[in-house]
Amino acid sequence: MANPASAGGAGRRPRQEFLGAFVRRGGSHHCADPVEHPTFFQRSLCVEFYEIGSTTRPIALCSVVANPDDPGGVLVASNYKLERAAREERGRVRSYQARRAVHEHQKKRRVRDNVIAGGGLLVVLTLIVIAQVFYFDGGPGTPAPTGAATTTPTAPGTAAGENSGDVPASTLAEGRTWTGTLTLNDVNLGIELDGALAPQAVSSTISLAQSGFYTGVTCHRLTTGGFFVLQCGDPDAEKTGAEATHGPGYSYGPVENAPADDIYPAGTLAMARQGGNEYSMGSQFFVVYDDTTIPSDAGGGYTVLGHVTSGLDELKAQITDAGTADGAGDGAPKVPTTITGITVQ
Repeated sequence: MANPASAGGAGRRPRQEFLGAFVRRGGSHHCADPVEHPTFFQRSLCVEFYEIGSTTRPIALCSVVANPDDPGGVLVASNYKLERAAREERGRVRSYQARRAVHEHQKKRRVRDNVIAGGGLLVVLTLIVIAQVFYFDGGPGTPAPTGAATTTPTAPGTAAGENSGDVPASTLAEGRTWTGTLTLNDVNLGIELDGALAPQAVSSTISLAQSGFYTGVTCHRLTTGGFFVLQCGDPDAEKTGAEATHGPGYSYGPVENAPADDIYPAGTLAMARQGGNEYSMGSQFFVVYDDTTIPSDAGGGYTVLGHVTSGLDELKAQITDAGTADGAGDGAPKVPTTITGITVQ
């Protein structure tokens, strides 16, 4: 089309057109201030503006041409390439907004997951501490029938803080190391007893062993849930009530030779007692078959009277590895276990 300004229109005053640009924000259109186009015949563009983050980007949609044949009118010439570019730009905007929404959601979810994980870990640690305190409140060797968690007195009427009954003299241990064999079922355990560091406990054990007290007495309790001990020496493990003494008829204390760090290595031989009562030891003892930490209580730790020198692997293979009779972490051994002999010299 020829330009009317050069086709004989001399002296004709060019008509002024006002073409507006549009701004899109948040899904609505707003008309910007008109832009004056003093030329008689001039091309301009319709423009959309999109806000992306903190910036505003223009998108050209179509060509706008002043129409000399229709005063006040304009010709809008659609441009396919411009429209396609606009669609693509709108697509990029939507994609950006979607990615940003996903990113914000993931960030909030990570914060929430971290809070939940931290709280869960705190709960687990708290439960572990509570379980340890509750479980060992009666001590791993608390005299109790058939591995029950309840505390049963070693001797009825025994008062905390003093010996009760005919307790063997501590001088029987002679302040020396005693060696011998403890036989559980067919497993022979070589043992050493320290009469210098635990004279009262060793004297009592020697007296009971030499009198035949232990022969035929069961190992009634096995723990496998974090604490690894086999408890033996209760002649009344199957009994309840006042007639069950759960010991030799006497009780003694205080605790001797307890580890300051509460760690009882595999092979430790230690005396059982009531929780919080250091004068409740009698005939019950326990064999530690794997390294175990046992928290001290109001009565202190547990008297270490000696250790196993041989046969511990055989004990684990034949007895403790089988676990408890009911599969719990504390109960009667699945393999019935009896003291078939004990000798010391």
